[in-house]
Amino acid sequence: MYIITEFLLVTLKVLWAFVMAGFKWLVRPKEKSVAGQVCVITGAGSGLGRLFAKEFARRGAVLVLWDIDKQSNEETAEMVRQVQLEMTSNVSKDGSVGGVQEVSAVRPQVYTYVCDVAKRESVYSTAEKVRRELGHIDLLINNAGVVSGHHLLECPDELIERTMMVNCHAHFWTTKAFLPKMLEMNHGHIVTVASSLGLFTTAGVEDYCASKFGAIGFHESLSHELKAAEKDGIKMTLVCPFLVDTGMFKGCRIRKEMAPLLPPLKPEYCVKQAVRAILTDQPMICTPRLMYMVTFMKTILPFEAIVCMYRFLGADKCMYPFLAHRKEAMNNNDLKPGR
Repeated sequence: MYIITEFLLVTLKVLWAFVMAGFKWLVRPKEKSVAGQVCVITGAGSGLGRLFAKEFARRGAVLVLWDIDKQSNEETAEMVRQVQLEMTSNVSKDGSVGGVQEVSAVRPQVYTYVCDVAKRESVYSTAEKVRRELGHIDLLINNAGVVSGHHLLECPDELIERTMMVNCHAHFWTTKAFLPKMLEMNHGHIVTVASSLGLFTTAGVEDYCASKFGAIGFHESLSHELKAAEKDGIKMTLVCPFLVDTGMFKGCRIRKEMAPLLPPLKPEYCVKQAVRAILTDQPMICTPRLMYMVTFMKTILPFEAIVCMYRFLGADKCMYPFLAHRKEAMNNNDLKPGR
């Protein structure tokens, strides 16, 4: 009798979860303030990491930028300082900062660290420096990512290993470095910047897909562990964008008739959507929203049906032009391996 009662209660909770999810789609939740909070961003030297840094700077966060490329990281820091100057000049009497309402107009700061997230020793030593110089952190954005750009049988083993270490293993090291203090305080936010290719796959990028699947699996398991430990003060957000126009997958294209329906995402749009999800404690964000439907279809359709759809969309070999472009660039020494 007890299990029947419990089952009915669970059913009501599931239905209520659907109602609340629908309500949040209709009514925009209020964004939380991150003014004065310490935010670590990996891979901050370029691409989405740089844009994340600028967005959180506008909201008054203290930026801690990690990247293996010191020069690029310093360039990001300089951009952040420029945002700080603009933000300071735009502080209005109502306490808004750079057009974003905050609890207090805390002037952000920016710190840069050279770190190879593929090496756990580098992660742990850099994290220790951050704790020593800034104390505990509030937000961890695991953004660093690489792609090898080779067919499986043409890809050197070391590039496969690096893809897995940067895109997946690094999440273990950064989380192990900063999670203990979050658990102690029951406060924090961990963000995993993954990819739609961690939810469904395509040909030619086996190592990249595997690394992103791994990152998503890690994120979801950790989310369940925090819930089981009743650490509801620690939030988790999974970011799964479609192809982002950062140059990382330059040349990738689907069938030309379908291309207007699924154009590459503008990096600025992708980051703004992700930041909004983070600041409203949204567990997962897929951009565009069509990716939710694609993921759902993958779970219910037979594999051969998926193959037929891929071929119709031109998604089965969409990475082949990208791989050819990378191979040509590598042959001409225009591209560093694994970047």
